[in-house]
Amino acid sequence: MVSLWMALSAAVFAAALAALVLRPLRAGGSHRPFVIAMLALGLAGGALYLLVGTPDAAERTAASDEPATLEDGVQALQQALAKDPQRADGWALLGRSQLALGKLAEATAAFDRAVRLAPDDPGILVEAAQARAQAAPGKQFDDEALQWLRHANALAPESERAGWLIGIALRQRGQDAEAAKAWEALLPTLEPGAARALREQIAIARGAAGLPPRVETPAPAAAGDHALAVQVRFAPGTAMDPAWANATVFVIARAPDGPPMPVAVQKHPASRLPLLVTLGDGDSPMPTSTLSQLQEVEVVARLSRSGQANRQPEDVETAPVRVRLPHAGPVSLVFDRP
Repeated sequence: MVSLWMALSAAVFAAALAALVLRPLRAGGSHRPFVIAMLALGLAGGALYLLVGTPDAAERTAASDEPATLEDGVQALQQALAKDPQRADGWALLGRSQLALGKLAEATAAFDRAVRLAPDDPGILVEAAQARAQAAPGKQFDDEALQWLRHANALAPESERAGWLIGIALRQRGQDAEAAKAWEALLPTLEPGAARALREQIAIARGAAGLPPRVETPAPAAAGDHALAVQVRFAPGTAMDPAWANATVFVIARAPDGPPMPVAVQKHPASRLPLLVTLGDGDSPMPTSTLSQLQEVEVVARLSRSGQANRQPEDVETAPVRVRLPHAGPVSLVFDRP
């Protein structure tokens, strides 16, 4: 027999989908919104089937001319919680639903109940902390929200969301060095693109804390991996012109004597120099042309005041260095000006 809680979860999910997708479509008169609406109804019915396991429920949803509103689903959920208030998952579902309705205070109260019932559930702790911050003036994480995040991180150290939010909470408090440390712990778990974006935030936090730029030790390349470590710096006795303080540095690997399109590229604030990066297939702007496909590459770094990927007349480049792959040790690129 299907439980009441599974049925309610499915109903609220379907109602949320209808509220968020179907409602704005009813105002349009074209055929395209109608098609999207039909797809949304199919998704809602499919969600009921997956959650409840009864094809009849899916068919009833798809056949309905007017799906239940999210408000109706919330009301039913509140009634169920009044009868069975010890369900942490029910309170968390209510919190998510209230957030979808924009009722921040009610969402916070629901998540508070969920945390009291499941104080060691990392997912609920993170959601509760985020809801609490959304409802607070200035979107600030208060001490209790930060405590929940730290506890979630201790329970599930691999939780990227908890680590990211801890860093935000610390930055809000002016604890920039601690925020940078929290974010640095996430870097090994992230995809290359996400890691690059986080490194920029780490650089900002370290700068605000008065710390030097972070120097990374690249991970050793696995067998058959053409990952390439590159070190970029200014020549001894050379200082950056203040006019270039907000410049961008591009670290580029490209095919020797080939097209100018890079096979791998990373973009960093010039304020991070000197820096050590690792170029790999994840840094390719084109999946069909990657570093691992080449036996030899030309590596160069470029300072760009405009921040544009295409070379501009005022840009400054290092001398290019040609290396065979795989290459042991970092390639050294040196700016002799500005």
